[in-house]
Amino acid sequence: MGKRQIADMQPSELVVTLLISEIAAIPIQDSRQPVFSAVAAIFTLTAFEIITAFLSLKSSLINNLTNGKSAMIIKNGEILQHRLKKMRVTVADIIELLREQGIFDISEVSYAYLETNGKLSVLQKPFFRPARYGDVKRCEIETDGCPSLVISDGTLLRRGLEDIGTDENTVRRLLQKKGLSVEDVFIMTLDEYENCVVIEKEKES
Repeated sequence: MGKRQIADMQPSELVVTLLISEIAAIPIQDSRQPVFSAVAAIFTLTAFEIITAFLSLKSSLINNLTNGKSAMIIKNGEILQHRLKKMRVTVADIIELLREQGIFDISEVSYAYLETNGKLSVLQKPFFRPARYGDVKRCEIETDGCPSLVISDGTLLRRGLEDIGTDENTVRRLLQKKGLSVEDVFIMTLDEYENCVVIEKEKES
C-alpha cells in the first residue's frame, strides 16, 4: 500500500486490509479449507488495491470516489453548515476535534478543513496563533489568507476555487503572467488575496 499507509490509511485501504486478514484466517481456523483459495483471494485483493491506487494518481475523479475529499468546514470563525450536512458530521464532533487541539472558541479559527482520514486541520486567526520568528517584527497582521489547492496535475479543482471565492478566470490570468497554462501546472495553491504558489510539471525527457 506504500509508505504513507503505515501511519494513515484511507477508507478503501482499511477495508482491503480487514478483508485480507479475514480471508487469511479462514484456512488457519478450518484445515479443510484449501490454502490456495485464500492465497488467490488475497492476491486478487492486493492487485485490486495496487491498480486502484495507481488509477487514483492519474484521475482525480477515481481518487475522490475511493478516498473522498477534504472539505473546508469553518471559514473566518463561522461553521459552514451545508458542508457539515453533506459530510454527515455534527457540530458536537467539530467542537470535540477543536478541543483536542486546545481550541475552545470557534471564533478563534480562521480556517478549518476536515480531512479524508477524519482529522481536523486548523489555521487560527493571527491574534490567537503562537508567535513565530517571522512575526517578531510584525506589529499588526491585516490580512490572513488560507491557501487552497486549485490545480492538481493539470486539472482545475472546483472545490478549491469555491473555498476561496474565486473563479477559473482568475487562475488563468495569474498563470498567464507566468507564461503558463493550466495543463503546464503540477500543483497550484491560491488564497483570497491572489497569493499563489505554482509548481510546474516536470519536462519529459
